[in-house]
Amino acid sequence: MQRAAQRDDRAQRGMRGKRLSRVLVCAAAVPAVLITAACSSDSGDSKGKGSGSSTQQSAGGGAQSSASSSPTVQAAAYKRLPDACAVLSKQTLTDLVPQGTSGKKGSSDDPSSRGSCSWSSLDNNGVKGSQFRWLNVSLLRFDSDSTRGAGDAQAHTYFAQQVKDAASVAGAKNTKETPLSGTGAEATAVRYDLQKKEGLFKQQTVVARVENVVVTLDYNGAGLAGEKTPDADELTKAAEGAVKEVVGAVSSANGGSSSGGSAPSTSASPSKSASGSPSKSASSSASPSKSAAKKG
Repeated sequence: MQRAAQRDDRAQRGMRGKRLSRVLVCAAAVPAVLITAACSSDSGDSKGKGSGSSTQQSAGGGAQSSASSSPTVQAAAYKRLPDACAVLSKQTLTDLVPQGTSGKKGSSDDPSSRGSCSWSSLDNNGVKGSQFRWLNVSLLRFDSDSTRGAGDAQAHTYFAQQVKDAASVAGAKNTKETPLSGTGAEATAVRYDLQKKEGLFKQQTVVARVENVVVTLDYNGAGLAGEKTPDADELTKAAEGAVKEVVGAVSSANGGSSSGGSAPSTSASPSKSASGSPSKSASSSASPSKSAAKKG
């Protein structure tokens, strides 16, 4: 019986040893399972993060692509300007400035964007006095720009500003503003009287827009040293006829008809800078209307 007890004791110890081994094996297996699960979890997070990053990059790329694409504006119709000193016929110059048909080109002329020419005539009648005439033609062309807008819209803004300037000259009296038809896309004539030390000057400023080009024609006359003051209606009629001739020259220089013109584009509104002061090329030249008031 002692041997049987010893056998039972050994058997029990053997069973306890086997159970302990199984416990140790299971305990050792648990960290492995946890590590495997952790690795699987990390792998999933990595994939998730990578997918999110890819999505963000894709969204960012789309935003950059959208931001980099510039808004389109209608291309300017007219690409060039005629020689400002050659826009009027010899006969017209003889009628307006009989003693000064040779024009003086503007010092800041740029064939691609602006040009001007002036003529001065003094018909001296000795003791009876003299008849003075001064004529100036200015051309300004606007290019379409994604920031400032379409060329014709910019030209319309500048046209309106030129008319406003002509109608608000300091010291002007009897100012009269008249819209004109059949002269480009839009045109307005402004006339007024201006008293100077030399005499009473009759001033006519006619502003016209044809496509993306603005034409400003200043014409004034005075009777000096006792000579009779010229008739304002006659001077205005002559100036309006001359502007139509200039508009025709601008259109012809671009391969168009003499009656060309279009309404300003409504899809592109000019920027504030364009409204306040047209463009750099425009602001660099003096306003013909204001400079005309100083002539004579």
